[in-house]
Parts: sequence; structure tokens; C-alpha cells
Amino acid sequence: MNTTPALAAVPSRPASPQRHWAGWALLCLLAAALLAPASAHTVLNLERSTREVELAPFTTYYHDTDGRLDLDGARRALADKRYKPLPNGNGSFGFQPGAYWFHIAAVNRNAEVPRWLLVQQFALSDRLDVYTRARDGASTHQAGGDSQLFASRAIRYRHPNFWIDLPADQPVDIFVRVRSDSSMQVPLTLYTLSAFTELARDAQFGIGIYYGILVALFFYNLVLWLSLRDSSYFWYLFHICAFGLVLLTLNGLGFEYLWPRSPWLADHSVPLSICLAQIGMQQFARNFLSLHRRWRLGDYVGLGMIAFFVLLGIAATQLPYRIATPIASAAVFVSIAWIAVEGIVVMRRGYKPARLFLLAWSAFLLGTGMFAAIAFDLLPKMFITEYGVQIGSALEMLLLSVALGYRYASLRNENERIVREAKEQLEHKVEQRTTELRSTLALLEDAHARLRETSQRDGLTGLHNRSHFREAFEALLHRSRRQHRPLVLMMIDLDHFKQINDHHGHLVGDECLRWAAGLIAQILIPHHALLARFGGEEFVAVLPDHDLDAGARVAEALRLRLSSQPCPSRSHDIPVTASIGVYEITPDSDMGVEAALQFADQALYLAKAEGRDCVRVWGAAVA
Repeated sequence: MNTTPALAAVPSRPASPQRHWAGWALLCLLAAALLAPASAHTVLNLERSTREVELAPFTTYYHDTDGRLDLDGARRALADKRYKPLPNGNGSFGFQPGAYWFHIAAVNRNAEVPRWLLVQQFALSDRLDVYTRARDGASTHQAGGDSQLFASRAIRYRHPNFWIDLPADQPVDIFVRVRSDSSMQVPLTLYTLSAFTELARDAQFGIGIYYGILVALFFYNLVLWLSLRDSSYFWYLFHICAFGLVLLTLNGLGFEYLWPRSPWLADHSVPLSICLAQIGMQQFARNFLSLHRRWRLGDYVGLGMIAFFVLLGIAATQLPYRIATPIASAAVFVSIAWIAVEGIVVMRRGYKPARLFLLAWSAFLLGTGMFAAIAFDLLPKMFITEYGVQIGSALEMLLLSVALGYRYASLRNENERIVREAKEQLEHKVEQRTTELRSTLALLEDAHARLRETSQRDGLTGLHNRSHFREAFEALLHRSRRQHRPLVLMMIDLDHFKQINDHHGHLVGDECLRWAAGLIAQILIPHHALLARFGGEEFVAVLPDHDLDAGARVAEALRLRLSSQPCPSRSHDIPVTASIGVYEITPDSDMGVEAALQFADQALYLAKAEGRDCVRVWGAAVA
């Protein structure tokens, strides 16, 4: 149906110039809306001076919740204006289902650089599909992510990257589809080759410094562990290795260098390494803080967390990534917070090394907490949050190494104190035991002296016995020859002593023996005599420095004393007399003990033969 007549029938007024220009402006806006991509976002213009550009300000996104949308569907969603600007310019969304589509409209104004490198600065995305579509209809498709072999990347680099061809002065639509069971983080950056080379150089240098610190700490503490055999150093080494593995995984270096042909391991290494790191952290904290002695409840909770991470690590080999990784990441918050609680409790209980431990753990807690918060889209992704875990862990491991040294010094000082106190106690006990031993030895010596004296004495009379007399007489003979002085040997026998025993009894006889021994000693001891009971009622004496005449006078005095003083008994006094034989041993004589006794005995026999109660001598002339 022709509408022209109807339009012509409508009366009209001449258009004013203002209406004319307003109409043209409206038509231009409509034309621009139809010709431009169906996005209200800014078009990226790559100027000659541009070497790298973060794409977040030029990116819009669409969340495909069921993940079934293809490129045509994504373009229709763009045309329907369902794409939105990135929230706060941040490409982090946390753990999300389905797939995310991102769109960038770019115009390359630099004819000298037709090829650019698109880098997603997050290593853990499972699958990335990058589509480019020029206005002339030319399109490309590239796939990447850690579900693909590492060799499929445009450049061997830890982050997924793609070559993007951008012809000069031609608008190009770039669509990026990301689907991942990991945290949805899509920080996209476009680089020229020279800019990327500088980026890679600087990044590798920084990473090299970090891992250089870890390696240095590892070998330093390995030497200490091998030298000291302190289990704290072993668990510190375990902690360094396990956390180093976590960062290798998170930074994409593990996929680049350790398992480039294993997408399965690249996918599961995240929850596995997190579990290993938490096991090492918990065990190190238990050991370093000596929780089994200082806080038994905290020790049980730490063991429970270790058991949880062991089970989660085993389960992570079978569970889907989207289940295991959020659980492991969320458990990190609880684990590191609990270790901080352990440090505070033990520090409040007076354990000084816990202060350094808590300071080190605070740095690590802050860095790890920020990194985990990015995964759940609780914090924006920026330098301090993205690399906070490296900074915090480096500080933590340096401070923990210092804390281990301080702990070892404290333990050494404590051991030295214990050893010193034990030594002082031992010295005191040794001194005490030595004093007791000396006292005991003195008592033993005294007892031994008494015993020896007792063994040298006659039990009835208290005089020396025959065996001791022989030893002492031998010594007097040697001294006499050495000093050239004479000796007098005297044999004393109580007369008719058998009759005393027969008439008065043996008890009275014993009393008479004791009395006679005392009287003989009283007379002879002032002459320094060696006196002994020789047997029965017979006594023997040696008078040093006496010749035959002097000895005879002393013997006569003794005889007279015995004959003039009877032995007092219970009923009546008993007269006691003695026969005495005297023999002189000259200094030049080599006579022995037995010969001298024989000559003295002969003198005694002579006294008995001549009527008893007399003194007789036996000298060289007589012999």
C-alpha cells in the first residue's frame, strides 16, 4: 500500500532552521547507534604511543549462567545490550557457575604494529576461547587455559596468552569466553611484543628474587636441621616446600615447568598444594609452640585440622575442582586464623619465641588473607592484593627463620641453665657426699685402728699379744743397729701360777693375771718398754737404750714390787712372785728375734732353776 498520498494530504508548516538541525542530529545519533557495536562502552583506540593497555575500562561482560551460548549467541546478546561494564572496573567475580563472555571493541591506529598479544593475568582458568571479528567479516578463534597442553599457548608464558591481529584503522570486535571451576578472574591486558618482553623480564626477575629467598632459606635451615636434628626445622622445610608449591601453582609456573603435559595435574594441583601447605603450617605451629606441653586443647584442634586437610587432599583427587578448591580456599581462612590464636595463647602463657612467631604469622596471615579474598571477590585485584601473598610469605619465612634461631638460642640457654643448676646441685651433692665419705672414712679408720689395736692386744690383760710383739721387736732391732744403741730383752714368768688356778679357780687366776699385767706395765712403761703377754702366765718386754746392768736393775725393781704387794682377791690377798730372765742385744749383733727370745728364755730357765723369785741374766760372756 502506497502511503505517499496520505502523507501528502497532511497539512504542513514550513520547517524552521532549528527544527531542521535537530532532525539531522537525531538521524546521526540513530545511524551511529546502528553502525556501532551494540555496546555503550568505550572503543579502544590503539595509538602509536600505546605499548600496553589494561582492557578493563574498555570491557563489557555477559554472564552465561548455563554455559551453552556460542559466538552467535554472544553477538546477539551484545546487540540486545545485555553486556554490562565490569563492576568497578574489576574483572574478578569469585566462584561462579557457567561461562563469562567479555567484549572489547578495538581500533588499531598504529599501522606499524598489526599484531598484539592478549594476556589473561590469571593462571588458573580452565578454558578460554578468544574470537576476533573484523568489519569485513574475517574472524579467528583460539583456545587456551590449563585444560589445554601448555605447548598450545602462543608464547611459553605462565599466563594464558593469544596473538591478536588488528589491521590498521579497522574496527575489530574481540570476544573472550571464560569457563572455569576456579575463581573467575579475568584481568586482560594487550601488549606489543616489546612491551611484553619487558613485562616478562621484570616479572621473572621479581619471581626469581622471591624463589631465591625460599631456596636460600631452605638450604640454610636444611643444614641446621641436619646439624641439630630439631624437628622444628624439618617442619619449617616442609612448610617452605609446600607453600612454594602453592605459589608455583597459583602463578602458573608449575604448569609451565613441572607438569606442562598434564592438564589433570594442573587442575588438581591447586587444592592438593593448599592442603599440603596447611598440613605443614599446622604441624610447624604445633611443634614450634610446643602445644602438647603449653596448650593441650590447642594441640588437639591442630591435629584435627591436620586430619581434615589430609582427608581433603585425598578427596581432592576425585572431587571436581569447583567443589574441592572453594572448600580448600575457605578452610585457609580458618587454618591461618587458628594458628594466630595458638600464637597469642602461647605468648600470653610466657613463651617468648611466640612473639616473633606471631609477628611472622601476621605478615603471612595478611598476605594470604588478601589473596584468598580475591578468589571470593571480596577484595579488588591490585598489586598489593595480588602479590601480597608473596610479600607476606617472604616476610613470614624470614621472620620464622629468625624465630627458629631465637627459639634454639632460648632452648640452648635453658639447657645451659638446667645443666649449670644440675652441675651446681651435683657439685653440692658431691661435696656433701665427700664430706659424708670423709666422715665415714674417718670412722672406718678409727674403727680399723681400734680393730687393729684390738687385734694387737691380749683380750685378758690388755697388753700387746705375741704376734704384734714379734713385729714391733723386729723394728726395734733395726733401729738399735741403725742408732748403735743396746736393747734388753726381759722374760717374766709368774711363779707357781698353776697352784693359784687349782686352789682358787680360774676366775681368780684371771684376776691375778690382769693385776700382774697392770703392775708390770706400771713399772716398765716409764722406761719406754715394749710389753706383751707371751703366753699363759708368761710376759715379755723389750727396753730400748738399756744395757745388761740397767736392764737387771729394772727387773729387780719389778721383782721386788711383785713380791712385796700381793694380789687383792675377793676373800683374801694372794701373793704373787715372778722369775725374770734378762738378755742384752748389742748394736753390732746380727741376732734375730727368735734367737734373742731363746737366750732370754734360757736366762728365765736359769732363774727358775735357782729357786724362782729371782732375776738372772744371760750375756755374751755367759753364752
